[in-house]
Amino acid sequence: MKYRLLAGGSALVMAAVLSACSSSSDSAGASGDGPTDIDVWLMRDSVSAEFQKEFVKGFEAAHPTIKVRVQIQEWDGIGEKITAALASNDAPDVIESGNTQVAQFAQSGGLLDLSDKVDELNGKDWLKGLAEPGAYEGKQYGIPYYAANRVVIYRTDLFEKAGVDASAIKTREQWIEATGKLNKGGTQGIYLPGQMWYALAGFVWDEGGDLATESGGRWKGTLDTPEALRGMEFYEQLQALGKGPKDSDEDSPPQADVMAQGKVAQVISTPGGANVVMEKNPELKGRLGFFAIPGKSADTPGAVFTGGSDLVIPTASGKQEAALAFVRELTGDAWQKKLAVAMSYVPNRTTLASAVAGDPGAAAMAVGAANGHATPNTPGWAAVEAENPIKDYMAAVLTGGDPAKEAAKASEDITRAMNTAS
Repeated sequence: MKYRLLAGGSALVMAAVLSACSSSSDSAGASGDGPTDIDVWLMRDSVSAEFQKEFVKGFEAAHPTIKVRVQIQEWDGIGEKITAALASNDAPDVIESGNTQVAQFAQSGGLLDLSDKVDELNGKDWLKGLAEPGAYEGKQYGIPYYAANRVVIYRTDLFEKAGVDASAIKTREQWIEATGKLNKGGTQGIYLPGQMWYALAGFVWDEGGDLATESGGRWKGTLDTPEALRGMEFYEQLQALGKGPKDSDEDSPPQADVMAQGKVAQVISTPGGANVVMEKNPELKGRLGFFAIPGKSADTPGAVFTGGSDLVIPTASGKQEAALAFVRELTGDAWQKKLAVAMSYVPNRTTLASAVAGDPGAAAMAVGAANGHATPNTPGWAAVEAENPIKDYMAAVLTGGDPAKEAAKASEDITRAMNTAS
């Protein structure tokens, strides 16, 4: 999806990656009259120019019959642009799609069914938060590309001063206890705005609930279930251990700005948020650490929303074998590891998590990614995000509204939005 994980407070569009290299001599797509040119759409800021150059050189060396032409796309308006391309006779051969966008493109019939390639592409080890939204109606259209998710960014000096050992925080109960110790004097134990709905989603998933469920082809909002209500109860408990606004999200004001002021012990953000904080307050360099959002028990990290991208191949591509060779390389071991190190992303498979062991932020992210989830896998979910009754529900509860009543209203709004748009 348009990657809305927070880099310190402003919406961060984290896109995908270009990578590939292998010992394969696959000559997919060769016509015998010269190299096969494939057009690839990747999103703005997915990788550095240096990494892109390295990949293209490596891929073309390994596949001398294939030439790659990369076109960088902007996130704004990308859904409409991809939809139009899929309906045309001139579609690109490989497209990077936000993981939660795959369903809407698959619904149109414009994507190649890659179900028979899952095993050869190491599908058994794919991150669930990328693999599940890459499938639609039982078929796999999107191949997991990269992932990222939120972690806890914390002030190491404030933790030490309060006698709190971050490495010992393994459960939500321990997290609440530690945050209470930090929430003293002029220091906020955590800055958690009232409408960070992706964080709420994680707590709902922890409790065994969901934002919406499907039955008989119809979707229904489920924020009013006992499990989802317990998730909101925990959110309310955690949010009270700071001074975050109850009626706005992490962008208003940007939470990186708030943490940079020096009086916040923790925020929930992607690791990149730490860089934003340090840019705004250089005195905090060397004072920021990371840990995975704790779960209900010590043996399972907290559930997190997995953002990131999948790779898809249009049915209109006339060079599908060459396109598949590209996807195979890009999502293979060698370049997934290089990508993770270069861009601080989480690799597409749980078995590759050790690649980021030397990067504290990415390592914490990889721990959480093992319990990653995606939003409901249906084209109708886009309508929910556009309207976002979840944020209204959260603000209402945090400002004194009855949780059950407000949850029932939000669930009705989710149901209406999903089924009207479907």
